[in-house]
Amino acid sequence: MASLTTKAAASSSSSSLPLSSTDHQNHYTYEVFLSFRGEDTRSNFTDHLHSLLCDRGIETFIDDELKRGEEISSALVKAIEESRVSIIVFSQNYASSRWCLDELVKILECRKSKGQEVRAVFYKVDPSDVRHQRGAFGDAFAMLDQCKYKDSMDKWKAALREAADLSGWPFKDGESEAKFIRKIIGELSARVVNPSCELHVTEHPIGLESCRQDVNSLLHAEENIVRMVGIWGPGGIGKTTIAKDVFNSIRHKFACSCFLANVRSNALIQLQEKLLSHILRDSTLEVISSIDQGVSLIRTRMQNKKVLLILDDVSHSSQLQNLVPSPDCFGPGSRILITTRDKRWLIAHQVDEVYEVKMLNDHQALNLFSLNAFKRNGPPGNYLKLAQRAVRYAQGLPLALIVLGSHLFRRSREEWEATLDSCRGEDPHREIRDVLKISYDALGVDLKGYFLDIACFFKGKHVDDVKPILEACYDLKPVNGIAQLQEKALIKIDGDRIWMHDLIEEMGKDIVYQESPGEAGKRSRVWSEEDIIHVLTNNTGTNKVIGIQNSWWFSTISLNAKSFSKMKNLRYISMGENLKYKSFSGDIDYLSNQLRWLDWPNNPLQSFPSDFHANKLVKLNIPHSCGITQLWEERKNFPILTSMDLRGCKSLKDLPHFTGIPNLIELKLDGCESLVKAALTLLSYQPKLTSNLSMICI
Repeated sequence: MASLTTKAAASSSSSSLPLSSTDHQNHYTYEVFLSFRGEDTRSNFTDHLHSLLCDRGIETFIDDELKRGEEISSALVKAIEESRVSIIVFSQNYASSRWCLDELVKILECRKSKGQEVRAVFYKVDPSDVRHQRGAFGDAFAMLDQCKYKDSMDKWKAALREAADLSGWPFKDGESEAKFIRKIIGELSARVVNPSCELHVTEHPIGLESCRQDVNSLLHAEENIVRMVGIWGPGGIGKTTIAKDVFNSIRHKFACSCFLANVRSNALIQLQEKLLSHILRDSTLEVISSIDQGVSLIRTRMQNKKVLLILDDVSHSSQLQNLVPSPDCFGPGSRILITTRDKRWLIAHQVDEVYEVKMLNDHQALNLFSLNAFKRNGPPGNYLKLAQRAVRYAQGLPLALIVLGSHLFRRSREEWEATLDSCRGEDPHREIRDVLKISYDALGVDLKGYFLDIACFFKGKHVDDVKPILEACYDLKPVNGIAQLQEKALIKIDGDRIWMHDLIEEMGKDIVYQESPGEAGKRSRVWSEEDIIHVLTNNTGTNKVIGIQNSWWFSTISLNAKSFSKMKNLRYISMGENLKYKSFSGDIDYLSNQLRWLDWPNNPLQSFPSDFHANKLVKLNIPHSCGITQLWEERKNFPILTSMDLRGCKSLKDLPHFTGIPNLIELKLDGCESLVKAALTLLSYQPKLTSNLSMICI
């Protein structure tokens, strides 16, 4: 991990590479500690709450067997200290138990010293009665021996006053207990113990602890003002890693927190919706129809929220203007942390401090490289000079060290020599690019295809959505291909999504761009809005094109009959559902017979071309294609087609001959208003088809 220097403080991480982790991170034994009066709620409310917490997979401590002594036991103290959240169930007789009151004191101590979350349930008692020890709750407190416990009375009263002011859940007679408990579980899951709140940082946190401390010192979390700090440095240096670690280390100090990852590659409206939903925690939030509406909601709905917001990988001033319009959009005490490669965006947005991330020093770089190349902290003696040479080529850039080290793992000295010889050059930036490309050059044909598809089309997508597409397009099994790319540090699986570092993504896209710098229609993959409009409008596609994906919203394309005519090897089409088609007749002359995957909602065709014989087609997804009247004429063979989504094809009047589609297992027809009854009846008389279908929606 890279070290940092700032205008405020200089930091050198030349010490012995601490394996850092945040103080609060990954040390909890329990998610929830339950404090309650056994005789009041053990066999009813608390038991039900505990059961549902466990059912949700929330590790919960409940004291149902520990013996009581004069003081709460060390086991109970340990359980409180090692819990992320404490829930205090105040019931009528809670304050009659000195053990409960001592637990309460300890819980509130942990709230102050460890930042532990504490919530109160007021079970058939009024919070004001807890605060002032009156009513039935006060009567129970009065039962304690005032003389015997005179030294504890004041701290118990203070603890009850403090706890009564905590945010919590009041329960009154006549309420549905089941609904009340579900409400508690829902809020806990979403706001407090959701495991997704803590982000995975890195496997080898070289020098990370000092970086986190330096960034936190600039954030001045103790000040009750809004403060913005930027983290600036080149791609691959570890800006995101630092931001994640900072986020994990201080998020417990904020009522709301949100980490907006990969801002560069996401639509602004989607980012605004994510920000608002995370901070407001409102599942009924209206859909944002424009960027301006999103800005207005951010300005009006967050003014009273103390938030921690991370904007990761900002690439343009408009992203800051529309996500953080001004500091006064957020409540006092809020902190905004921004990572970017371009310092001018930070200066223009008037952030309070800018951190410059520095390259790893030689010792750190050798350590990180060795952890990937040898799975140990340093190289074996006979590889030392080779390892030092590799580190020099990587220029202290963590990403290059990881990729090069992973590539050289378990390779012979001869292979090391050949690899490092290929890195020679006078341009250090070119050397880094060459280092990253080494792993790509060593891939097989199918694996190169996997890599380029992920770089151009599938970064950030769900693994389970991508695997069937890759399986349809290549002979290599996706589970093997994805694993091999992971082993070479070219991709990673984060949760259930495929991720790729921006530098590696750019390298992959540049490989495709260099296939034909002047003409997108002569490249293997087309993905940018500008290039897709150019290729389909001007009919410049060639047999080089194997994949087209449009992920942009509200584009307008002048499609025509010849748009796909020269793309003989096109295997993959994915077009956005919000595309508009200008002056299009509804007919195209040709669509590739090499097509494996067609995902085209709101498809403007009236029918597929008469010579469309894509016998390798696996998926046909054209929902809400209102102009299509029939798929194709006569019987056609699609021997491996397994899924057809025709929902909402309102003009579709007839179904194809299913005898030519023997492996169809999914057919969606709901909303096909014009399908004649005879067609549906014919479907019911296809015993082989209907017995093979695992899902059919009509």
